[in-house]
Parts: sequence; C-alpha cells; structure tokens
Amino acid sequence: MVASVTLNVQPDSHSLARAAADFICAQVVARPDLSILVATGNTPMPTYSELARRAQAGEADFSRVTAVQLDEYLGVPEDDPRSLWAWMKRSFVEPLGTGRTVRLDDPAQFESEISELGGIDLAILGLGPNGHLGFNEPPSPPDAPTRRLALMPASLESNRAYWGDLPVPTQAVTAGMNVILAARQTLLLVSGAHKRTVLRAALEEPETPDLPASLLRRTAPTVIADAAAWT
Repeated sequence: MVASVTLNVQPDSHSLARAAADFICAQVVARPDLSILVATGNTPMPTYSELARRAQAGEADFSRVTAVQLDEYLGVPEDDPRSLWAWMKRSFVEPLGTGRTVRLDDPAQFESEISELGGIDLAILGLGPNGHLGFNEPPSPPDAPTRRLALMPASLESNRAYWGDLPVPTQAVTAGMNVILAARQTLLLVSGAHKRTVLRAALEEPETPDLPASLLRRTAPTVIADAAAWT
C-alpha cells in the first residue's frame, strides 16, 4: 500500500459511520464554510445518519456548508425519490441543514460553479464494484472532465437493488476525475466483503485509469473501511 494513504479499519459499519462522522465534523469545525462533494449509495448512509444526529443535537453545525452533488442518472425526474439529487437532499442536505447546494445537471455549468467555489474542500466517496468513483467508469484518466456517459454492466447490476421492477437507468452524469482528484481532502468509505477485492486492488496494485479508484492514491486520501472490506 502507498504510504500516503491513511487507512482506518473499523470492526463494523456502525463504527465506520462514527469514525467517518468524526473526520467530517473535524473538517467542518476547521472550516465552517466547507464545500463537500457528496456521494450517495448504501455505504455512506449510516455516516450521514450519524452526522444528522449530531447536527440535530447541536453537536455540529453544517449551516454554512455547501453540499455538491457527485453524480446523477439521466432521464430521471428530480422529484423521483430514486434520483440521486432527491437522495442527497433527504439523506444529507435536509437533515444536516446545509446552507447551499450545487446540483449536477449541465457539466459545463457544474464545473463553472465548482471553480467559483474555489474547488472542493472535501470529497466523500464510495467505491464502485469496478473501481469507479462517482460514475467515472473505467477507463477514466485523471483529467477526465465532468461528463455524461453510459453505465457499464457492473454498475447497472449494482444499481438494480434501488430500482425494483423498473428498468435501471443506463446513462448518467458524473463529476469528473479532474474535480475529484483536485479536492483538498478525500474520504473514501468502503463497507462489506463484496468490496474487499476491489479495495485491495485500488490501494495495492499499480495506479491505472482502468481502476479509477487507484488514482486516489496521488491525493493522500483517508480510507475508512469496515473489517469485512479489508481483512
């Protein structure tokens, strides 16, 4: 494993959530007007619940935080509860009471808004089954921009659980690798034995656009994983 990676292995997903919440809260205390790139998916949900608990108990203040959308399906109305915009709002923006949001819709406008923010302060990321970050499907070089793209079979299968009997969207838009890798802090959350092989590859095998998560190693990321995902 590259020495610049900070790996924190927790015994279970509950401990992972607390450790991740500690990390995020420390960043917000240091800079209350933090801009945060927000992943959805199952893994970060316990962390967001813990952050919401702390915010509602007055233990943390996210009122000056800007929440930035990481990715989105194309062709899904924003009021559909399965849209990633709606998911981010109900799991992060509303329960934490963040002050501002940046929606990912038009790639050029999105990157302009990120530039106006001065970049991303903290990127919260999950790990895709094929090593994707956001919807940066392999191969994604480090300068891959925010863009629309087709989802690969591994991503479609992973997303199927969220769509029930409805067809899984096959097109998406994602914050580019250029945005993700430029973040000042990166927090990668990984949970479950099904992520063990791809996590090991991302941290230990040579960096390659064919495994986009491996490119995070050049950013000195913090990786918080549960024991099932690592041991």
